[in-house]
Amino acid sequence: MSERDEGSLFDGVRRFNQTDFIEHRELFARVARRQDPHTLFVGCADSRVIPNLITKTLPGELFTVRNVGNLVPFYREAEEYLATTSAIEYAVRILRIKNIVICGHSNCGGVGALFADDEALSAVPHTRRWLSLARRVRDRVVAEGIDDPVEREWRAEQYNVVEQMNHLVTYPYVKDAFRRGELSIRGWYYVIETGEVFDYDPSKAEFVRIE
Repeated sequence: MSERDEGSLFDGVRRFNQTDFIEHRELFARVARRQDPHTLFVGCADSRVIPNLITKTLPGELFTVRNVGNLVPFYREAEEYLATTSAIEYAVRILRIKNIVICGHSNCGGVGALFADDEALSAVPHTRRWLSLARRVRDRVVAEGIDDPVEREWRAEQYNVVEQMNHLVTYPYVKDAFRRGELSIRGWYYVIETGEVFDYDPSKAEFVRIE
């Protein structure tokens, strides 16, 4: 980290303590010992995607997990360290959240890497393995024979959101809560350059702009 970057982080902490924290002092006092979020937000780790900024939510409202490509592993019991899986488990079974949002976005490097060859990803073997969770997205786009790179990009990003929504219901407790009407599952697509957010409508099989 450069001195300039480090300085900006420290300056940000100071401004937070002097402004934002003061403004929401009572809120921080209320949530200091207990959280009661209403939504699990599964988003990409991309630095341009800020869940609380997009949704205008305050501390205590979102339980957030972010990773490369906003992916959801298929449910499985394993001895590995499963970060995203454990976050979903904790959110649904302990926090009893009411909503899950899978949020993809424009110009997603993770989704774009689905179409890279193995040599291009040789330096990031763990990322390459992780992206195999979206293999069916790549296969679908390739099968559609889309030549225009811009169209291929946004189609893959949106298909990926739907694919990860499908992965969610492989979790037995997610599927049960969804069927009982205790949990909603939403798929969003965020366009960075315009600020627009589109919500997936399963009845139309398309994303509709949130007005």
